[in-house]
Amino acid sequence: MRPSWIEVDLDAVEHNVQQLLATISTAELCAVVKADGYGHGDVPVAEAAIRGGATWLAVALVEEGIRLREADINVPILVLSQPSLSDANDVVEYQLTPTIYSVEFAYAVAGAAQQASTTPYAVHLKLDTGMHRVGAAPVEAFTVARAVEHDERLTLQGVFTHFSVADSDPDYTTRQNRALENFVEVLGSENIRPEIVHAANTAGAIDMPKTRHGLCRVGLGIYGLHPNANMHDRLDLVPAMRVVSEVVHTQDLPVDARPSYGRTRSLSAAGRVVTVPIGYADGVSRQLTETGSVLINSKRYSLAGTITMDMLVVDVGTDDVKVGDEVVLLGVQGADAITADEWAELLGTISYEVVCGFGPRLPRRYVRRSNGDQ
Repeated sequence: MRPSWIEVDLDAVEHNVQQLLATISTAELCAVVKADGYGHGDVPVAEAAIRGGATWLAVALVEEGIRLREADINVPILVLSQPSLSDANDVVEYQLTPTIYSVEFAYAVAGAAQQASTTPYAVHLKLDTGMHRVGAAPVEAFTVARAVEHDERLTLQGVFTHFSVADSDPDYTTRQNRALENFVEVLGSENIRPEIVHAANTAGAIDMPKTRHGLCRVGLGIYGLHPNANMHDRLDLVPAMRVVSEVVHTQDLPVDARPSYGRTRSLSAAGRVVTVPIGYADGVSRQLTETGSVLINSKRYSLAGTITMDMLVVDVGTDDVKVGDEVVLLGVQGADAITADEWAELLGTISYEVVCGFGPRLPRRYVRRSNGDQ
């Protein structure tokens, strides 16, 4: 088999959840495992997060929630955006907690719950406080909340909002949080009292205690990644992902040889070039050709030419690198590490996109670093 894979340390996920729970104090933790667990694998990550103390999970799609249920995961699962009307029956059948922001969808869930004899069915209302992507503006949200309150088939278990700049603009985030609190107060004046209020993402959970409420929805942090550089020293988070391959071919080339497609640059000295079977079809961007590096035998090396669909070439100079040597593209090897933040800076993006960008051709291998199991 092709010797390229993603290694996911489940003990790191468990550790990160524990660290975050210690920070958020009395609030519960909802582990966000959408997008196949940010590329780490949703079911194994969900199980590790629960072992670490997470009491909720969150997904983006109904089908993501169904996959977790089919893996016998039984904690509450929040679908973060309002599903399609046609999904209401699946939501109820698989006991998912839907986000709502329209009366029409609330009634669809109510009808499905009534047919399944699972009333009153819990829903969470999403309030748009400034993200302006999905959710109901306050006036519309009052209408939805009242409709739920007056429908015996439903219960308004939760009300929440979504921060847009918690990692960079605390003033705006404070205004969003205050808008949520004001909305909940007005609901209370009408005797509508949701059991759970939630707002904080990873940045809010770490840096803004007043946004924690009763539940924090944490994504990036459980994977060992930080929302911004200023938070690196705030919490002992361990990156859970390594992207690993092996040397499959070596050749000694003369000075001025130009490896790979396009013959974009020449070797500055005679030396060894090694081939690694991983490329842009796997999520290693061609934009890293000029600036990217890899770790081999605990030493960092630059690439020797253009990253191709299935392979890349590395200039190892006169070092004795051999077929079968481990190559780390992302993660720790020896005393050095290549981080998702490093890639993000080189690519002009964010670490979220980096870890979500590795394709299905790379199998996920799950390890438990604390006890050596694989």
